[in-house]
Amino acid sequence: MKKTILVSAERGETRVAVLEAKQKGGKRDVAELYIERRGRRSIVGNIYKGKVDNVLPGMEAAFVDIGLERNGFLHVDEIVLPNGEQAPKRGRGSGRRINELIKPGQEILVAVVKDPLKTKGARLSMNLSIAGRYLVYAPQGSGVGVSRRLSDKERDRLRKMVDRTYKGPGGLIVRTAAHGAKKADFVREIGYLQKLNEVLVRRAESTKAPSLVFQEADLSVRVLRDVFLNEFEKAVIDSPKQFERVTSFFQRTAPELVDGVELYEGTKPLFEKWKVNEAIESTLNRRVDLPSGGYLIIDYAEALTVIDVNSGSFTGRGKGGLEETITKVNTEAAEEAVRQLRLRDIGGIIVIDFIDMARASNRDKVLKTMRKALDTDKSKSYVVEVSPLGLVEMTRQNVTDGVREILTAPCPTCHGEGVVLSAETVALEGLTRMRDIAAEKADAEAFLLRVNPKVAHELTDPDSGLTELEEETGKRFHFEGGEALPIDTFELIESGSRSEIEERALPFKVGEEVLVKIDEPHMYNADDAVARIDSYIVSVTGGGRFVGERKLVRIDEVERSAAIASLLGGDSPNGSGGGEENGSQLESSDSSRKRSRGRRGGRGRSRAKQGSKDE
Repeated sequence: MKKTILVSAERGETRVAVLEAKQKGGKRDVAELYIERRGRRSIVGNIYKGKVDNVLPGMEAAFVDIGLERNGFLHVDEIVLPNGEQAPKRGRGSGRRINELIKPGQEILVAVVKDPLKTKGARLSMNLSIAGRYLVYAPQGSGVGVSRRLSDKERDRLRKMVDRTYKGPGGLIVRTAAHGAKKADFVREIGYLQKLNEVLVRRAESTKAPSLVFQEADLSVRVLRDVFLNEFEKAVIDSPKQFERVTSFFQRTAPELVDGVELYEGTKPLFEKWKVNEAIESTLNRRVDLPSGGYLIIDYAEALTVIDVNSGSFTGRGKGGLEETITKVNTEAAEEAVRQLRLRDIGGIIVIDFIDMARASNRDKVLKTMRKALDTDKSKSYVVEVSPLGLVEMTRQNVTDGVREILTAPCPTCHGEGVVLSAETVALEGLTRMRDIAAEKADAEAFLLRVNPKVAHELTDPDSGLTELEEETGKRFHFEGGEALPIDTFELIESGSRSEIEERALPFKVGEEVLVKIDEPHMYNADDAVARIDSYIVSVTGGGRFVGERKLVRIDEVERSAAIASLLGGDSPNGSGGGEENGSQLESSDSSRKRSRGRRGGRGRSRAKQGSKDE
């Protein structure tokens, strides 16, 4: 499977896309996406000189100040003793307690193994490591380890080769990228990693905690270093600066790969040419369609991600019955679910609700398809058998924010809940608050409240209870506000005499001339039409034939939620409206619209649309 890596860097942001083709010569789709911004770089792999802030024996953990907004979290199993040995594990009560190993105020070197996510600080480890192209150097380790993703034969070959090449100090881990590497590759890289470690040691000795002593490579170098294997055809970079960084790194670590890196100089943006931007936008969609007509629904929760599989419009091919239809949808869903996990970089606990299958063989087929798809995923994962409820549960390694978390922020209105109070609920709660306002301000005759127009529409409905409240309290309530207001907005703006509040609340006066856009025919009278100005309803007598046009009208009646107007000049039904569309009238109508802007929040009640009075 040939792959291509695209790197685009501009405006303080670097984006990397990994493209794969399922079949030889087939279309290459975006399989993985990585985004890093200047102010939000991943700190995984960084090494800090930190100061222990607090030790919690009950949690077997410590919080370490590494100079970030939140302290990092260090578990007892990640502690390394002063002599370089790993602290004994605390399983089943054995080993030493954490308060016996480190103390508050102690300065220690720690590596970040997981970025700060949501409300949690960075996950730390005292097992330091420096990553290269083929090897990972562990200054405090010993021996040689080899990636389990390699075949047994290749693992044995590489282990023997590295054992003969390097005798310490420290330990080495042979990476998946070392497949096919030669002795010269390891000799060159070991020298490179040891020089980096010497720099790390000098900085650690000369700096005070908390401080950064070693910074991991930026995104473009990091991704190409980790995933640019023999199966990749090329890497294309549109930034000369990033191109120089990548080629410089490969010249020191893997010269044979330099020729596979290209500088893109086309006029069309790189991601636009390869249609990567469409894939980025798709990561924000809740629904993902399948080729058969089925679809996935992806929902994110605090503790897990849920993927629901639906058959949608797929009804089968007429053979095999319902079971075959369901199995086909589930098989497609298994592949697409894994693709979405990689594309969106979803980690943690994941639950996939496949459509129920009656046969165990079909369930095994779907599970096998999913596990095969996960073989192409470089992130570690663990899949559990189908549960008694028909769910597939799995975990996937998550060390950094995914594309969705980087591109989006919680909704300021629903705060990530996905729902808001209905207009009817806010209106009903508002009636209670209005009763309290009337009691607190007994001297006032009327009140002006700021609400969302949908709430104002509910409140001015004849059956809302507002009329009864006004009769009971002897007060008058008016409303204003625009569509941009959150639905739960309910604020008292002004109180005073009835005439004062009406003067401010009502956008027009009887006889005023206003330029309006005729929006739609009247609901009950085809000859008339409706115009809206900031959600305030204006019923235009005789305006039915001018829908979509702008016309000058004269206000005949003004109500709390709506007004009735008639056309002026030659547009009036009788050919004359007592006024002419001269410059002074247009100026007057323009000023009227400016005064009305932002005042009216309510939509007219149904009988106001018919042209009848509110009172």
